[in-house]
Amino acid sequence: MSEHPVTAVIVGCGHRAVIYADYALEHPEELKIVGVADPNRERCLMAAKRYGFSVDRCYDSAEALARVPRFADAVINGTMDHQHVETSIPLLHLGYDILLEKPFAVNASEMRELDLAVKKTGRRVMICHVLRYARFYQEIKRRIVAGEIGDIINIQQAEHVSFHHLSTSYVRGKWANSEKCRTTMLLAKSCHDLDIMMWMMNPVRPKKVSSVGSRMMFRPENAPEGAGTRCTRDCPLVDVCLYSSKRLYLEHPDKWIVYVWADLEHLEHPTDEDRIDSFRNGNPYDRCIFKCDNNVVDHQSVLIEFEGGATGTFNMVGGSAQSMRTIHVIGTKGEIWGEFESGDLHISCCDPDEPELYRHEKVDLSEGGGHGGGDEAIVEDFIRYVRTGEQSLSCTAIENSIAGHLTVFLADDSREHGGEIKECHFEKF
Repeated sequence: MSEHPVTAVIVGCGHRAVIYADYALEHPEELKIVGVADPNRERCLMAAKRYGFSVDRCYDSAEALARVPRFADAVINGTMDHQHVETSIPLLHLGYDILLEKPFAVNASEMRELDLAVKKTGRRVMICHVLRYARFYQEIKRRIVAGEIGDIINIQQAEHVSFHHLSTSYVRGKWANSEKCRTTMLLAKSCHDLDIMMWMMNPVRPKKVSSVGSRMMFRPENAPEGAGTRCTRDCPLVDVCLYSSKRLYLEHPDKWIVYVWADLEHLEHPTDEDRIDSFRNGNPYDRCIFKCDNNVVDHQSVLIEFEGGATGTFNMVGGSAQSMRTIHVIGTKGEIWGEFESGDLHISCCDPDEPELYRHEKVDLSEGGGHGGGDEAIVEDFIRYVRTGEQSLSCTAIENSIAGHLTVFLADDSREHGGEIKECHFEKF
């Protein structure tokens, strides 16, 4: 262990960045937060108080931070998706290493631009694909690398996005309209899952991608008869609608607190009346779920052909009762399947000496913490990467994250063209 902690500046002091930065509170010998850049002055002052640095190290933008000499080892970049590249490149040229929230780019052109900047500056950039660091997925990868199931023939993955998560983030929330947030549903929500698939297949790369999907549910024509425009103001269905803001948010005020009640974050203990006033004053989370400005898909299927002939499928389905991620990896000698949320993992291997001609093992990998423990583990690995340059099995260095992002970009391109097959071209990277 180094005698001194890695020092870092928060750029974009939102929910995700704070989760990573809080590692410094539990492990001050490993990480120290020494500054912040965010246009919200209150957030900057809260960060200075939380992490114990001078308000002189509060900046109102990444551009302002880039105008002063480098005073830390690294940056934790939690800006909005479409700001990742433009905020990161100047800081790379100043000499900062970066822990960068996913997705690290919103199109292939931006991805190439950032990749080129990393190569030119020689800095270390890790992408926050935290699922690679969850014990559940690490165990699957470990067994694949050990050759337990042979060569992979097919991977099947699914992500079920709960009805309340879908409505909060992708219909009423920040990622509902691709023209505003510049990301698609697949990129914002499920680039984690396609990154996992590419990681499991590595070093075999994707060759062809096809995808279909649509916005099926949340459209004005599907609104119940008599529905209003704002749940708590003019809708007679406020007490019965599945997506009523009263039922989802007022009755469960802590469930999506960092999204729904962002305008109340300056209050230490907001009351029910504060929340009702927030809705009265135009809070977008009170809008009728069927009458928002959302345009992203609520379900999408992706089909991938890999070099060598293996295939993969991924299904993102929004509106389920509960959130769930599943995976099934089938190889030439066996298979691995399981459910991430429960931590139940099954391994079956071909074995003619067994009565059923296979042997089966069940492993319990349930683990608490954000993303199955991945939120903390990725910060730990980033610190190691900054100090030594050595990459762990899970390491999400930018060069390891290109295949997953490229697959997402091609899948969305295919979807927009009726499922047309798109070819992967890695020679550009």
